[in-house]
Amino acid sequence: MYNPRIFAFADEASPMMDSQIRAMKRNGLQGLEIRLVDGENVSSITIAKAKEVYQKMADAGLKVWSIGSPIGKIDIEKDDFNQHMDVLKRTIEIAHELKSKNIRMFSFYLPHAKAPEEYKHEVMDRLHSMAEAVKGSGVTLCHENEKGIYGDNAVRCSEILAEVPELAGVFDPANFVQCGQDTLEAWSLLKNRIKYLHIKDAIFADGSVVPAGKGQGNVPFIVKEFLAMGGECMTVEPHLKVFSGLKALERKGEQTRMGSSYVFETNDEAFDAACAALREILAP
Repeated sequence: MYNPRIFAFADEASPMMDSQIRAMKRNGLQGLEIRLVDGENVSSITIAKAKEVYQKMADAGLKVWSIGSPIGKIDIEKDDFNQHMDVLKRTIEIAHELKSKNIRMFSFYLPHAKAPEEYKHEVMDRLHSMAEAVKGSGVTLCHENEKGIYGDNAVRCSEILAEVPELAGVFDPANFVQCGQDTLEAWSLLKNRIKYLHIKDAIFADGSVVPAGKGQGNVPFIVKEFLAMGGECMTVEPHLKVFSGLKALERKGEQTRMGSSYVFETNDEAFDAACAALREILAP
């Protein structure tokens, strides 16, 4: 008998924490992959704010499963990595206050005009430094495949997880679809290193995001095999309606498209629809 633990990016329902808690409760979720906190990115909040959020979540019977951080989502050529490492160290402190043992992260935006292989050595050096920074902290860095970064396809994600074994993997089917990657091939290659799933789906034609199971990400198959392998945790990431902070999450020119066949009046409605799509997949 499977016992999935379902979390969500509830900032897609609202940027405000009280409303996020209401959205999680009405959908029967276990907790949050925390990203925006009352409109502010989680990696920027104060320790006092983190304590406040933890108490609100605990009072509601919810937990923070993972820190949905922007770590590694910087330009590998233009941005200051040393300064970014300071952000990582602060994010670890925030994770401790929120009692979260996971930080979601990325493997750096690359220039469009250059081959990713030119940056492999630099990417791996930086990821080793990041892994060293969390050593002994009780926190796991979880690498997510994302558009425009080094680890945007299955082969390079596999390279990262082999080269830096301290990292775990987050598998996002929609992001793979948007990069032209067959998700079954990706799952076959990566599944033994995946700690949790992002529940998001998309279609190859234009990369637009649709409810889980309605696209070409093979989400139902991947979810069921993940559970059969002993996996438990997954995060609903709707992306079915523009929400506060979406523009800041993606590089210019690579913004997510919403599926025109699925139109929602409010962010709460889109969030509930995304949760319902996962419940449909999990139904016996």
